[in-house]
Amino acid sequence: MPLDPRLQALREQRARSGAAPLYTLSLEQARAADLAAIRAAAGHPRPLYEVTDRQLPGPAGELTARIYRPSAERPLPALLYHFGGGWTLGSIDTADVLCRDLAEAVGCLVVTVGYRLAPEHPFPAAVHDCHAALRWVVGHAEELGADPSRLAVGGDSAGGNLAAAVTLLARADGDLPLAGQLLVYPNTDQLADDASMRANDDPWMFNHHSVAWYGGHYLTTPQDAGHPLASPLRAPDLTGLPPALVLTAEYDPLRDQGEAYAARLAAAGVTVELTRYPGMAHGFFTMTGTLDAARTANRQAARFLRDRFASC
Repeated sequence: MPLDPRLQALREQRARSGAAPLYTLSLEQARAADLAAIRAAAGHPRPLYEVTDRQLPGPAGELTARIYRPSAERPLPALLYHFGGGWTLGSIDTADVLCRDLAEAVGCLVVTVGYRLAPEHPFPAAVHDCHAALRWVVGHAEELGADPSRLAVGGDSAGGNLAAAVTLLARADGDLPLAGQLLVYPNTDQLADDASMRANDDPWMFNHHSVAWYGGHYLTTPQDAGHPLASPLRAPDLTGLPPALVLTAEYDPLRDQGEAYAARLAAAGVTVELTRYPGMAHGFFTMTGTLDAARTANRQAARFLRDRFASC
């Protein structure tokens, strides 16, 4: 179907204003522009019972985590959510509205961690930061008021990539059972050359040039691109991973690789729910203050997580 009218209006506004694509800006400019754009489209932050920032130990120093608590109830299931931004942009703040909404809608703790960004800290720094954060949540579950038997991971875009990578590490650990994984238009193959990657080249939208720019910051060697922690679709074995909800967007260069990952999970015996949102483009999931489809997708994500936690 055609691009959603609200997205089309935003695209035309960018074109009229002559706004430069993020991949043509300096890192400092791109990070500021990304945060401003997400805040403008996300709507107002929802008040919660408690929101706190904590420091936790990471592989190379302390990391900041933000913990969203919707109520005084203890223990609550917990979602470790990873923000997007191509491993290069993004922060705890860019995911703030989304994490508040999920905490309230699911009735769970949401923890998001400020993992290290590229190019200052290239692959696999972010993966190991997120894995360390998951282990920290498990180790501090009683203190946090979290139920370690009801844990899930999730993320959008690069955050979905990190969530998928963390499930591979958690499976290898053997002692971190996860109730589910929420993967929103995830990067799953750094070497993808598929129909959606080739088709999406609109300079006023997230396109294949954007994907290449982010990957160029994140990966430092050709071998990195094929590593399963960078490209989960290339992992030789996906059996035993947690049930997944995979959301994709019609006008997204990452669409086909996200759907290919859902197919591989299903083929490996993993329970998978896959939904492609027609008329939507990359980034729509965080635009809950602007797009009806974003609100629908958020409700679908919340329902999936509630169901997964209830089954534990």
